[in-house]
Amino acid sequence: MAKKETIRNIAIIAHVDHGKTTLVDAMLKQSGIYRQNQLVTTRVMDSMDLEKERGITIMAKNTAVFFGNVKINIVDTPGHADFGGEVERSLNLVDGALLLVDASEGPLPQTRFVVRKTLERGLPIILVINKIDRADARIGEVLNKVYDLFIDLDASDEQIDMPVLYTNAKAGIAHRDPGDASDTLLPLFETIVKNIPGPDADDTANTQFLVTNLEYDSYVGQIAVGRLIHGTLAMNRSYALCARDEIIKGISFSVLYTFQNLKKAKTDTVAAGDIAAVAGVEDIKIGDTISSLDNPLPLPRIRVDEPTLSMIFYVNTSPFAGRDGTYLTSRHLRERLELETKGNVSIDVRTTDRTDAFEVRGRGELQMAVLIETMRREGYEFLVSKPRVITKTIEGTTCEPVEHIFIDIPEEHIGIVTEKLSQRKGRMTNLVNHGHGRANLEFLIPSRGLIGFRSQFLTDTKGAGIMNAIFQGYEPWFGAIPQRTTGALVADRPGKVTAYASFAMGDRGELFVDVGTSVYEGMIIGERNRGTDLDVNITKEKKLTNMRSSTSEATVTLRPPRRLSLDQSIEFIAEDEVVEVTPRHIRLAKMIYSRNDRTIALRRSRQKAEDEAAAESVTV
Repeated sequence: MAKKETIRNIAIIAHVDHGKTTLVDAMLKQSGIYRQNQLVTTRVMDSMDLEKERGITIMAKNTAVFFGNVKINIVDTPGHADFGGEVERSLNLVDGALLLVDASEGPLPQTRFVVRKTLERGLPIILVINKIDRADARIGEVLNKVYDLFIDLDASDEQIDMPVLYTNAKAGIAHRDPGDASDTLLPLFETIVKNIPGPDADDTANTQFLVTNLEYDSYVGQIAVGRLIHGTLAMNRSYALCARDEIIKGISFSVLYTFQNLKKAKTDTVAAGDIAAVAGVEDIKIGDTISSLDNPLPLPRIRVDEPTLSMIFYVNTSPFAGRDGTYLTSRHLRERLELETKGNVSIDVRTTDRTDAFEVRGRGELQMAVLIETMRREGYEFLVSKPRVITKTIEGTTCEPVEHIFIDIPEEHIGIVTEKLSQRKGRMTNLVNHGHGRANLEFLIPSRGLIGFRSQFLTDTKGAGIMNAIFQGYEPWFGAIPQRTTGALVADRPGKVTAYASFAMGDRGELFVDVGTSVYEGMIIGERNRGTDLDVNITKEKKLTNMRSSTSEATVTLRPPRRLSLDQSIEFIAEDEVVEVTPRHIRLAKMIYSRNDRTIALRRSRQKAEDEAAAESVTV
């Protein structure tokens, strides 16, 4: 089978913020896709609003540039492990990868994750040490650490013997040797063409097009993106769709695209080995294969790591439901979550015993927070529960997911961080003090122990700590893990927050709401400084009298409230609490709004526990 020397398919992989998207920007500029003096935005591949706001890549995206007569299809992948499903899908499209590593930070946890996935597929890698202009760059040490990582991951000799380039992506410069005369990315383009093989593809073989991504266009409808392994795709020709459980014959395309620069270009035919997109195929899903009509041959379906975290999405039942959102019902919620599963293979949605609640499974809190934020911006209103880990039964033992966390903190905070992690069943596996004021720590900790820890970590380290986590595996259940040690301040009646009542809360805890905010019974308005919840009248007003004094009208100075982001809200809530998400507001509340109903439910749960304990003692 001949290689297509006119095509190169590559993925760009790296840890978060090591410069993947910036390098793609430079490659696009130097490939000549822009007009002279054209205004060009930075990080052009991060097209989602959330990507620009958070400064990370969330969805894998395709582009293509030409170097001479060679078409280079480029897939920009996320660097965060929570979006590992995007990386795993993208690696099905390519024949090699560019591995970007920061010249100062070196390989980090997500670097290990993406490299492991790439090596498992046997793909050749080009190492790109980026940000060589940093004052604290340590190129030689970083290169040795990358080699150590490859050896640790059992890379083959061919994979370890990889070409190495040194780049400043922001300036658009690549060097074969540090400090050589190159002032463009020409060495990078030449290395890609030389060291990444063209795809093994046969235009005359049975057509096999593997769907790896789904997009939506308001004009043509759903678009399936994938790689044409063999054969050809053509307009006005019939094919077979090899779905998970059936083969549907007689499908055809309304539009056929190939990637050129930043756009999809319409075409009549696509040759084997290229990355393309098709529209007009109903109910197509990621992992499906489009094959020849007379002899359909499905390719192996895409498999990704299993979810480790779940949350319950409820229909919004709060007293303020329906004030902001457009999509409110269980039907709306179910259809939106099902749509997410079609384009995101790492998300799994399951029904529950309630018609208004759905269990959503994913990779981590960040992935869940991005989904929730995306839905609220689309006009959805709903409630979400506290994240829970997904357990497995292995050889009759209940096991839970464990994370390997890497921490970089000022050395004066080692004690408090170690204490907090040990309380959450974490065990230290490594500690390195570099002698310049900062230390690196490594822990193995149950995934449960990290829920709600990140905000505490930032507080304990005064914002100077860096923490990264990567899934390690499953270990036997660790037992009870303390989560939030404080209670909540809960509004006991509807109304508006008053300055008088807020001032009275000063010695009871910290408020989350401003004066004048509308609240309802059961809404969490702050964090108590003790371990139990407290129902308060936050709407109480000062009594008016006909007595006057020189100090009665003095202005009261209130401490500003602590405003929680969506991520912080998800981390903060306890098992019996929810986050109310609407297009304009994020509120915290008890699952049971009425104070009396909560008291009755608590009494019943205590009675049930006492009965079970008594029955167990009788049995013994």
